Amino acid sequence: MIPLIFDIKRYAISDGPGIRIAIYFKGCPLRCAWCHNPESQSPKVQKLYTASKCIGAQDCIEVCPEDALTLTRDGIVTDYEKCTLCGKCAEACPTKAIEMSGRLYEVEELMQIIERERVHIEHSDGGVTFSGGEPLMHPEFLIDMLKACGEKGLHRAVDTCGFAPIETLLEVAKHTDLFLYDLKMLDSPLHKKWTGKNNHLILDNLKALAATGANINIRIPFIGNVNTHEDEVHAMADFVASLPGKKPGINLLPYHNIAQNKYNKLGQFYNSEEMREPTEEEIGFTKSAFVEIGCKVEIGG
Repeated sequence: MIPLIFDIKRYAISDGPGIRIAIYFKGCPLRCAWCHNPESQSPKVQKLYTASKCIGAQDCIEVCPEDALTLTRDGIVTDYEKCTLCGKCAEACPTKAIEMSGRLYEVEELMQIIERERVHIEHSDGGVTFSGGEPLMHPEFLIDMLKACGEKGLHRAVDTCGFAPIETLLEVAKHTDLFLYDLKMLDSPLHKKWTGKNNHLILDNLKALAATGANINIRIPFIGNVNTHEDEVHAMADFVASLPGKKPGINLLPYHNIAQNKYNKLGQFYNSEEMREPTEEEIGFTKSAFVEIGCKVEIGG
């Protein structure tokens, strides 16, 4: 099954080495409370609406074949019992107040897009990063893309939460040059509270992946009141220290409340009250904890 792609980011500099093109798959098994790409969670096409962009032109209403749109004092309202997400309203909107998230691409089309970025990729020792959402939810298409990139001599990175069958992960590893692997916390009940799933599979997969000698950068979304307390930091550092093979790089990703607008566009509630940006002291302490076990640590990336 071909997955939907919700974004293609050119000139990406935070998704692996060099200048890259990052391809974002829709669909994720987790529901992280801090997710800054909420449109990545559903594997289906979604509609985004930005009320501040709407000028009341009503072109969208006129082209809707299902009569699913209404202009109100609060802007355009969609009746999702009628709406088939055909996208005609987004095409007609003169200000792009309505956008559709999720489009099908064939491997050949994506490779043509990637090839147009080759000059930047080659001059910077960059490559291609597959992200999401969760690309491991779509292993057949992902592996086809990884193979196609490999045939072109392109560096390949996979950004993953690690929640996938071990067989899938190890097969993908055969065609991947770098994994950007999320590690959110060690406490399993807390992991389930904040992401909707426990972390047993994620941790077991990370151990198995490290045992293959795979090149891994561990990315830690670092959120105040979630995983910044000292016991959790020490638990994560001890776990990373116990992994087989060479020490992975660590990317510490401080939380910023920048996602509210996207949730508004989707008409979804975003509860940021329990989360906060980490302090400089928390960031410094955590960086030191991983440096002490022999890891290279970068803030961001």
